[in-house]
Amino acid sequence: MDTSNRNIVSRRSRPAKEPLSREIIVNTALILLKNEGPAGLSMRKVAKALDTGPSSLYVYVANLEELCAYVLDAGLAAIERPDPGEGDWKARLFDAVYAYLKVLYEAPGLAELALTTIPVGPRSLELTEYILQRLYEGGIRAAAAAWGVDLLLLYASSVAFEQSSRDRKGTTLNLLAASYRSIDPQRYPLLASLKEEMLSGGDGPDGGKERFRWGFESIVQGILRHNE
Repeated sequence: MDTSNRNIVSRRSRPAKEPLSREIIVNTALILLKNEGPAGLSMRKVAKALDTGPSSLYVYVANLEELCAYVLDAGLAAIERPDPGEGDWKARLFDAVYAYLKVLYEAPGLAELALTTIPVGPRSLELTEYILQRLYEGGIRAAAAAWGVDLLLLYASSVAFEQSSRDRKGTTLNLLAASYRSIDPQRYPLLASLKEEMLSGGDGPDGGKERFRWGFESIVQGILRHNE
């Protein structure tokens, strides 16, 4: 066979791949999540992005569930918690929960991950510890604090998921607003009378901060009331 015109490239001339590690796998998965949303987070897609086979990943992560926990934790590195010495306990608590909301909102897919993944990484634990400390400063103890931190994080995750999903799909509240404007006041008297209030408080993490703060205050006041 005549090989005089073939351009043969030695494998040795190719750049060496960076050795696999859990950190590289998690960072690659986080990039895929931000670019493609939850659909990008699979062992197959992560392996393809790293030019390897899915089986290679299992040396560093047990399964997709564990990978998701690591990815969520890596995403939470962007949270800036307030200095414990600034402001009163409730102001710092709000700032921490709101910072969590914004990080989830700004990284597409991370909010859904927060709702579907057990948060066991160090950054998740640090955030939970910080919130518990603020609740304890406010005199909230035992089960009220433990259940309260869960409720606050769930509230922020849900709001972030709703808003980020709507943004990703290009969905607006115009359809809902039009529905309220054309509503039959005889059949839905309260909805008709409250149609402006139903959509008030802004949209998005910054535009909706007033409404989010109202929800936050409602939850905290409920925790204080049922503090045992």
